[in-house]
Amino acid sequence: MRLGLVIYGSLDSRSGGYLYDRQLVQELQRDGDHVDVISQPARTYPRHLLDNFSQGVFEQLASTPCDVLLQDELNHPSLFWMNRKIKKRISTPLVSIVHHLRSSESARLSWFYRWIEKAYLETLDGAIYNSPTTKHSVEALVQLPGVVALPGRDHLNPKISDAQIFDRAHQPGALRVVFIGNLIPRKGLDTLLRALAHLPGEEWTLAVAGDMRVDEGYSREMEQLCAALGIKQQVKLLGHLSTDEITALLENGHLLAVPSQYEGFGIVYLEAMGFGLPPLASAAGGAKDLIQNGQNGYLLQPGDVQGLAALLRGLSDDRDQLARLSLAARRTFEAHPTWAQSTKQVRAFLNSLRQEAGYLPT
Repeated sequence: MRLGLVIYGSLDSRSGGYLYDRQLVQELQRDGDHVDVISQPARTYPRHLLDNFSQGVFEQLASTPCDVLLQDELNHPSLFWMNRKIKKRISTPLVSIVHHLRSSESARLSWFYRWIEKAYLETLDGAIYNSPTTKHSVEALVQLPGVVALPGRDHLNPKISDAQIFDRAHQPGALRVVFIGNLIPRKGLDTLLRALAHLPGEEWTLAVAGDMRVDEGYSREMEQLCAALGIKQQVKLLGHLSTDEITALLENGHLLAVPSQYEGFGIVYLEAMGFGLPPLASAAGGAKDLIQNGQNGYLLQPGDVQGLAALLRGLSDDRDQLARLSLAARRTFEAHPTWAQSTKQVRAFLNSLRQEAGYLPT
């Protein structure tokens, strides 16, 4: 099968969505499929809307030889009208990889994003969803054939035993909190910093791993917030880390705290669970498809500083509870599908669309 994949920028970009796309491409190629990555320049949302009127973009997409044209849903502003013209030229199925809807992220301008996204989704022949929650959010706008293909568990391949997880939870000293995510407002680092400031400084440390260049203004605000709260000594802003450095951070941590405003799934929650780190996560979005509140992690409403502070204080004081959550998190990870298993579902779905379009015999 020959596929095209439309993305913004580089497939090597650091985010959960790009990791999903990258792993999917690798698995498809490993099994003999050919994938052409079609990169569109990453610009502002209004500028992306103008892409719909670019003859050059149209010719590039309409002339790409493929059996299925995949599109990251992030590219919806560039394609919501363009896809209509493409479908007049070719009969190739158009399929979107939906990580989460932009209209789900924030109330600000959500009506406008919802209108554009609905117009985009109506042009598609199918969708690949990273979680049941993402599927439901799309179905609230349009009905589409689709498949839920969960992110795989075998990206970092953690090598840590139950005994090591148990012993780590009971180590004396400060609670080692980990935050992994680009420093952007949606990830909720400000909420985490304000919550930790409620705890005595000797009871915790925080390691923050994430690109500080994505939103440099917000990153400066976080540095200033640490100073204003008097917690600069306990917080390490590490910036972008390599895979090996992320692995070492997770091996050494006690828990992961990323209290986002919204996550379509939250791959970082799954990856942390592989190292026995219970996640403190957002109740808004797809994390609830993975995390059972109070059993293998905790779900909090976005912006709940007091609730997050109470959980952190409780886990700092009760290391038996931390150990129970840590081992349960590891069990959840072990029961999760691999990337190969999820990609098998994707391939079967894409072949069904090809058959309906007349590309395969019945």
